[in-house]
Amino acid sequence: MAGSGPVLLLIHGIGDDSSTWGPVLDELARDHTVLAPDLLGHGGSDKPRGDYSIGAYANGMRDLLSVLDIDRASLVGHSLGGGVAMQFAYQYPERTERLVLVGAGGVSQGVSPALRAASLPFADLLLPVLGWPGVRFQTELVLQLAQQLDTGLGRDAEDFVRLVDALPDATSRSAFLRTLRAVVDWRGQVVTMLDRCYLTAGMPTLLVWGADDMIVPVEHGRTAHAAMPESRLEVFERAGHFPFHSHPQRFLTVLREFLATTKPAHWSPAEWRSLLRTGRTDRASGSPRAGRTVADDGPPAPRTNGTQVARVAHGR
Repeated sequence: MAGSGPVLLLIHGIGDDSSTWGPVLDELARDHTVLAPDLLGHGGSDKPRGDYSIGAYANGMRDLLSVLDIDRASLVGHSLGGGVAMQFAYQYPERTERLVLVGAGGVSQGVSPALRAASLPFADLLLPVLGWPGVRFQTELVLQLAQQLDTGLGRDAEDFVRLVDALPDATSRSAFLRTLRAVVDWRGQVVTMLDRCYLTAGMPTLLVWGADDMIVPVEHGRTAHAAMPESRLEVFERAGHFPFHSHPQRFLTVLREFLATTKPAHWSPAEWRSLLRTGRTDRASGSPRAGRTVADDGPPAPRTNGTQVARVAHGR
């Protein structure tokens, strides 16, 4: 937790922890109160035999804000954290000021084959093998080759190795698998935000995706953009699943511009009730609508239809 000012809640992805926000956290803390917790089952937080569903994580973020006496926040969620941020906004719209989804999970079924495989039975017996010296060395060689060949896989090579190293013991691996199996099976992602995206009408929403994302393809970002009224989509060229690592200054510029040019959402029970009664509209079901798509280092596309940081360890 660092800084002062409007609150930003940064939610990391699966297998990761709060340190992932290191390249951008100090800069954001210059004029915001920045919270970067370790989700339950991750980093320094507890790893119990418990509920690792998206809804449970959203409840955990609500409880964390309540303990810290924070009523509202703008949420920035990466990967799994994007799904948690979206679920939080659905469950607690009155506590959500803005949404920023970075390579977010939970848009549609498609997901990396590696994550599908990890969700299968007996994966808990295979995961430890990745840490064996010989296997780890070969994995690093493959990733280094991917980097040299300038492939999409190579964009996130260092992060992939880091995530494998973040599962050093059986307890960590068990928590990882419980989390993964709550959202992914052999067919792909089992949860989707698309049936409730229309409820983001009036919620300032920014989508950030790497054009070469091998975990959650950029097509998911475009699908979410089409389904979320008035959202902004920023596509970072030559970036993978961690655009805030490969392009931290670009990410900070985009995020700061979004925060500066939008006002916190105003939640109205009457409007929420009306949206729920009306249900999905053509705009919310993915048809073209007014919005903005921006490619990395390029101008906005024309409007068309269409300090010292102390870690907060949640659960400790």
